[in-house]
Order: sequence, then structure tokens, then C-alpha cells
Amino acid sequence: MRDAEGFDDCYRATSRRLLGYAYALTGDWAQAQDLVQEAYLRAWRQWTRLTEYEDVEAWLRLVVTRLATDAWRRLARWRKVLQLSHPLEQTVEPPSERTVLLTRALAALPASQRQAVAMHYLLDLPIGRIADDLGVPAGTVKSWLSRGRAALAAALEEREVNSGEGALRPATS
Repeated sequence: MRDAEGFDDCYRATSRRLLGYAYALTGDWAQAQDLVQEAYLRAWRQWTRLTEYEDVEAWLRLVVTRLATDAWRRLARWRKVLQLSHPLEQTVEPPSERTVLLTRALAALPASQRQAVAMHYLLDLPIGRIADDLGVPAGTVKSWLSRGRAALAAALEEREVNSGEGALRPATS
């Protein structure tokens, strides 16, 4: 018998963070929402088994990560098949310039760095926890974070210098 109340509590406690993580991985809100919905659907199907886990959110993150990877692989195959030469039209409001810059900078990172940055800065997970979740030493996570921060800073600084606007500089008093 499934514990619907426990599932609801888990959803309320983790869904916003998981959606932010999915968005950081994909750069697309609609896709992030789809991935998170699919992860919770899979969790519901296995809820009696998952209640025995020490950390259900880690399981959900793993599912979202795998779904995102699968989606990228499917997209790459379809692009080859269809030979798309231009992006599809968007029917939603465009994101802010800062969102676009950050999303592009994140997308340019290697997947391991992007995932570590998202887990640490968006989910506020400590380095040890990220290392456990990803099955790598803590030093590796520290290296990914350091390289990821450096690459993000360089990409955002380059944009700021090229635009001459200083739009990304923090306000100083």
C-alpha cells in the first residue's frame, strides 16, 4: 500500500529544488518541468520501495539527470535525421539577458562541472554529499566546482567587457 501523504510531503519538500536543478541541466523550463514530472511519476510507482531510502531526493536527482541525458541523446539523433538548420520558433516570452548569458555559460561547461555547479549552488548541497551522489572523490567535486566557477566567471566577464554595459556587475554602495 502506498503512503500518499508521505509522497505528498516529499513532493512539497523537494519539487522546487528539483525543478531548479533540472532547469540548470537543460536550460529550458518546459523540459525541466517534464523531467521533474516524469521523475515524480516514477517515484510514485516505486514509492513503497523508496520510503526505505535514506534520501529520496538523491534518487529523484539521479532520475532527472538520467532523463536529461536521454533527452539530449534523442535530440541529437533527431537533429541528424531531420537536419535542422535553425531553431524552432518559441511561443513564450524570451528570457532576460542575464538568464540567457548564464544559461549559455552553463551550457558551455562540461556536463560534470555543470552538474556539480547546479547541485552545489542551486540545491545548496555540500561537497561531500555531491561526491557521494555522483560516486566520485570530494577532491574531484572541488576541482569541478573550481573549474566551473572560473569558466562561468570568464564567460560572463567576457560578455561584460564586449558589451561595455557592465550589466552583470553587482551593485555597490
